[in-house]
Amino acid sequence: MKIEAVDFFYLSMPEVTTEADGSQDALVARVAAGGFVGYGECEAAPLPSIAAFVCPMSHGVCRPVGASVLGQTIATPADIARIAALVAYDSMDLLQAAHTWSGVEMALWDLLGKARGEPAWKLLGYERSHRKTPYASQLFGDTPQETLEWGKAQRVAGFRAVKYGWGPIGRAGVKEDADHFMAAREGLGPDGILLVDTGQIFDEDVEAAAARLPALEAAGALWLEEPFNGHAYEAYGALAKRSAKVRLAGGEAAHNAPMAKHLIDYGGIGYAQIDCGRIGGLGPAKQIADYAAAKGVTYVNHTFTSHLALSASLQPFAGLEGHRICEYPVKPKPVATAFIANPIARDANGEIAAPDAPGLGVEIDEKSFRPYLLDVEIKVGGRTLYRTPAV
Repeated sequence: MKIEAVDFFYLSMPEVTTEADGSQDALVARVAAGGFVGYGECEAAPLPSIAAFVCPMSHGVCRPVGASVLGQTIATPADIARIAALVAYDSMDLLQAAHTWSGVEMALWDLLGKARGEPAWKLLGYERSHRKTPYASQLFGDTPQETLEWGKAQRVAGFRAVKYGWGPIGRAGVKEDADHFMAAREGLGPDGILLVDTGQIFDEDVEAAAARLPALEAAGALWLEEPFNGHAYEAYGALAKRSAKVRLAGGEAAHNAPMAKHLIDYGGIGYAQIDCGRIGGLGPAKQIADYAAAKGVTYVNHTFTSHLALSASLQPFAGLEGHRICEYPVKPKPVATAFIANPIARDANGEIAAPDAPGLGVEIDEKSFRPYLLDVEIKVGGRTLYRTPAV
């Protein structure tokens, strides 16, 4: 099969706010080859991601992603890895390339799985897809009372685990943050699994992050996620040595496998959170799943958008039975839910698994793109490089 076409659909809510919610827009990639169609999703700003696929070549190693993808043959997983290496080399100076390629790479696994009648996780080498314990992924409330109520709501909804993120944490004082942590614990109850994400708020300030550890321990938090920016390996390592009970989590900011490995090796994280829409797709995510398992680190998916991205994020660790916790967005914006015909539902035990269906196992309803589809045209020197495809 030859890759005949790669199309992008820039979807967006009518109004996008500064809220730290990545489900307000989406970039869906559609790949066609040999009579089959696959879909993926880039976890990045849509417009520059499209531009990275079609932009004019700047020089030999700053070529558009499309130059390495269109016309390529795909028959096995090895072909996806081969194309990935070509993109990495020929677009090494095009920094948006990794995010653009991530969505295309997902779509190629979806397409190849459909062509071969096998789930992506099986093509990745797993024999079965194990059940996972989803955590309700949501933001902190504006007040501790709101945080408490949101925790109660997720407990009523049947979630055993809840992750609170961003919001006011780190923006006021240690006491104010402690009030939120305890409110979260009260809302979840004594047996709930509490996860805390501070959204890189402390930059590289180890002392500021460490000041929150006693309150996190008192609240029984399982992990502290992204206290620092994604490449602050020394800060991660220093804090990890001071955090005996609350393990560090991170890795979503990695846009290649070495970045994630460095966070494991030098950052001392206990949970490696990988976003397939950023790291380069399923292939490098599977590399990190294997690497983390060998290092005694728990692999966790990262996703906060649609169930297309959710399914993709489950594939790289579907076969790791002991790595059970997984992210599950519970309050996505309507744009993230509109185009998914068969969302991944929790079973009677409140668990989910990567679908046992060809490719990513998620059906896309393109007609549902229409209310959210933005009309985009990119022209350079009077030549149209990209135009929103017809639905």
